[in-house]
Amino acid sequence: MKAVVKAESGYDNMSLVEIPEPEGTGDLVKIKVAYTGICGTDIHTFTGEYRNSKTPVVLGHEFSGVVVEVGDTVKNVKVGDRVTSETTFTTCGVCEYCLEKDYNLCFTRKGIGTQVNGSMSEYVVSREESVHVLSENISLEAAALTEPLACCVHAAFEKTTIIKGDKVLIFGPGPIGLLQCQVVKSQGAFVILAGITKDKQRLELAKSLGIDVIVDVQEESLEEVVMKHTDGYGVDKVFECSGAVPALNQGLPLVRKKGTFVQVGIFANKMNQLDQESIIQRELKYLGTRSQKPSSWHIALHLLEEEKIDTDKMITKIVPLEDWREGFEAVMAGNQIKVIIAS
Repeated sequence: MKAVVKAESGYDNMSLVEIPEPEGTGDLVKIKVAYTGICGTDIHTFTGEYRNSKTPVVLGHEFSGVVVEVGDTVKNVKVGDRVTSETTFTTCGVCEYCLEKDYNLCFTRKGIGTQVNGSMSEYVVSREESVHVLSENISLEAAALTEPLACCVHAAFEKTTIIKGDKVLIFGPGPIGLLQCQVVKSQGAFVILAGITKDKQRLELAKSLGIDVIVDVQEESLEEVVMKHTDGYGVDKVFECSGAVPALNQGLPLVRKKGTFVQVGIFANKMNQLDQESIIQRELKYLGTRSQKPSSWHIALHLLEEEKIDTDKMITKIVPLEDWREGFEAVMAGNQIKVIIAS
């Protein structure tokens, strides 16, 4: 089968090659891939910046498809099912995190598209426990965004809570930021989305998605906008989705005292300058959130089923598997919202 393989570490070193098809044996489900989203992690793997990727490996972990084969121990998934899958492929199964199904924190977890072969291919296999059968009203295109949506669900509903009337500030109108806005908005919160001038198209898209206020921080005073909408107190919660240190430090003083700051975006460097004074003096909760876990997926799929998330406006480019490089280049150029690969 054809697959996009990262052959070795370093910049690029990726190509479309022929590799053997995987088999649906034991508890494995073999899926004919329909669509795969290109994620920031894939781009960082392309550039050689992502350290957790094991090479050689087929990239791709945001995907949907149709089941074509199941192993002899598979009970709840059948050939012909339209599915998506969690990224978890193996875990130790015995650590405290696994016992609580916090698979994202297992010490020996292996993920699809990073440590084992992923979905930028014609076929992919996943363990039955990770596979979710789609309801009829969830399209295969929308289902390919379930993984990043689940990450946003984990951040908003499992690391903290959102209640109706919360005032929420979100940094970064990329795919994660736009999904995070919609997840938070689904609970009746008032959402302010901040970006920079080059994000104009994405900020305008956010308005069409029902986001309450958009702010170009290079053209407007974010502090003035926030204080205007919060009676001078600051927002209840911030979700930093850009992975930009300036956004982090701009956001910390804009959280109301005793509020919550959730770090969703990943920084380029391990060590960064942090406005610790704002955290201490305002008695803030500063939370990290990593990936997603099984419970996140059930909520994410429910949101898609209830049509609380608009994926159609977010998917702005679809390329065939043979043109994967065109898709990567489009993401890196920054003039698309979400690019997906059709297998």
